[in-house]
Amino acid sequence: MSARQPAGAAGGGRAPGDGSADVPARAAVRPGRRARRRWAGIGLVQAPGRLRSLVRRSEGGLVALATLVGCVAGVAVSAMTWITQSLREILYQLPAGARLSAVDAVSPVLLLVGPCLGGAVLGLVIIAANYIRGPRKRPAIDPIEANALHGGRMSLRDSLYLAFQNVISNGSGASVGLEAGYTQIASGLASRLGIAFEVRRSDLRTLVGCGAAGAIAAGFGAPLAGAFYAFELIIGTYSIATLTPVVVAALCGNLISRSLIAAQPLVDLGDMQAVTTSHVTSLEILPSLALGLVCAGLGILIMRGVTLVERLVQASGVPRVAAPAFGGLCVGALALLATPQVLSGGHGALHMHFAAEGQGHGIAVLAGLFAAKATASAISIGSGFRGGLFFASLFLGAIAGKLFAALAPVLVPPLADFGLTPLAYAVIGMSALAVAVIGGPLTMTFLALEVTGSLPITGVVLAAVIASSLTVRKTFGYSFATWRFHLRGESIRSPHDVGWIRSLTVGRLMRRNPGTVALDTPLPTFLRAHPLGSPSRVIVVDGRGRYAGIVNVPEAHAAARDSAADAQPVLADLLLHADDFLTPGMNAKDAAAAFDRTESEALAVVESVESRKVLGLLTESHTLKRYSEELDRQRRAMAGETD
Repeated sequence: MSARQPAGAAGGGRAPGDGSADVPARAAVRPGRRARRRWAGIGLVQAPGRLRSLVRRSEGGLVALATLVGCVAGVAVSAMTWITQSLREILYQLPAGARLSAVDAVSPVLLLVGPCLGGAVLGLVIIAANYIRGPRKRPAIDPIEANALHGGRMSLRDSLYLAFQNVISNGSGASVGLEAGYTQIASGLASRLGIAFEVRRSDLRTLVGCGAAGAIAAGFGAPLAGAFYAFELIIGTYSIATLTPVVVAALCGNLISRSLIAAQPLVDLGDMQAVTTSHVTSLEILPSLALGLVCAGLGILIMRGVTLVERLVQASGVPRVAAPAFGGLCVGALALLATPQVLSGGHGALHMHFAAEGQGHGIAVLAGLFAAKATASAISIGSGFRGGLFFASLFLGAIAGKLFAALAPVLVPPLADFGLTPLAYAVIGMSALAVAVIGGPLTMTFLALEVTGSLPITGVVLAAVIASSLTVRKTFGYSFATWRFHLRGESIRSPHDVGWIRSLTVGRLMRRNPGTVALDTPLPTFLRAHPLGSPSRVIVVDGRGRYAGIVNVPEAHAAARDSAADAQPVLADLLLHADDFLTPGMNAKDAAAAFDRTESEALAVVESVESRKVLGLLTESHTLKRYSEELDRQRRAMAGETD
């Protein structure tokens, strides 16, 4: 009896021994249920109302949030960098601080097995995640998609999961960079923080950009590049309203990361005489433009190569959870047969190629290294490893620049008279190939400026990245991220906010439950029920309640007046737009196009093409009015104006 008393009390005050055998079972479950609700509620925590109000009405409040986002991004980037470096040191038995892609003395067995082991662990992680949460119906939303379609809303849980996969992939030696994980986790945290403060849609998009800016600035030690990465690739535009929070986040991310981890700069050029042999003039733009065009073609080939590998993996029938292990085995074989420089992001190898020991390689060696690294990156991403191509494209671009410096004077002898050295071409190629794959011409230009500290070199880099960006945009039309969206069926070409257009649907705009009339209604009865001055359009349905067309009331009265008494028309003779209608899922842009195509001022809204059940009526004037209002609201939000 004493054992039942607590159970009975927990079961809602029942007396002990009342014969309720299920009371102890329910009592044991309820605390767990409450605990799960509390745990789930962690994701729904909101900031205090006074703080929310301060952030919403004050630009300073948004800057304060951006500062916090930048600091958090710096901590996250430092943690991911330290964890992946530790994994590589343990897995490949590297000296402390040694970069995997810059070390030759690695056991051949470890080179072959390391990436495969990482792929196997990644497969187990996918199995565990599918078991816990069920198979994913769609990929995690990244910062570009979040800002383009979802108003900056990202799942923090998905972001942490993707960053964890990125750590495993990069830490095991797969040929992917950490920048995808950097931006995902930082932007995910920024989005969650903005949701907690209930910021406006435009401010939430800005905070997501702040997270990416802080992450890139921290990861590359380049705050200007981080800020313009956010402007060009995450937010989609530069404005005075977004300048301060984004730059502050980038500076804070870089500062926090540098204080936590003593990382090497992206590239250490030392004496600028190693870059130029003479004063850089405007004539150096000519070979830079040529190199930009070459890098554009190489970038397109790399992006196509990743897609080709993905399709080959799918066609092979290899299970999704086993594909990373198989891909890791192929990457390990490349590292064993070619060079360990193909492993991981290539940070150490890039340093080596800008240092003295990395000079003097022949054309065949450089071409082989480029092919091996590009193949390793395509296999890694195509087989299911998580990561980005940002750093890989920088490394490949540097190799392409050196190849150009070696081949161009042979093919075009006058190019030997220009004052750029192989290292200068490496810097130019690094930026030009990165902009072909990633996008962001100003991002890569400022990255070159922060690497070299030379305005003349930055000028020729700008020419190269413009040539590369324009060529890719006109011949291919996508960056690597938007190309992936295209393959998934998403029509996203940039991070510009188009989600509001998709949310402005016909179902939201239409007038619901309009009056309908049966098709067999006699015309005199119809005219008495709808005299002149009543609503001018009436929807007609057939005997099964399906949409049959629209009758214009003034035209019906005119037809009855002009017809002979013994030859009165019927409603079927007066129907308009019998096969023209809208569906609730269409957006305002699609509806406006339908009005233009049908030359109609109003169309019926039906449930589906098959059922033709009438749901409402939408006029062209109301559609254009709401569309214009939303456009104006977006313009004001972009300019930083508040209501």
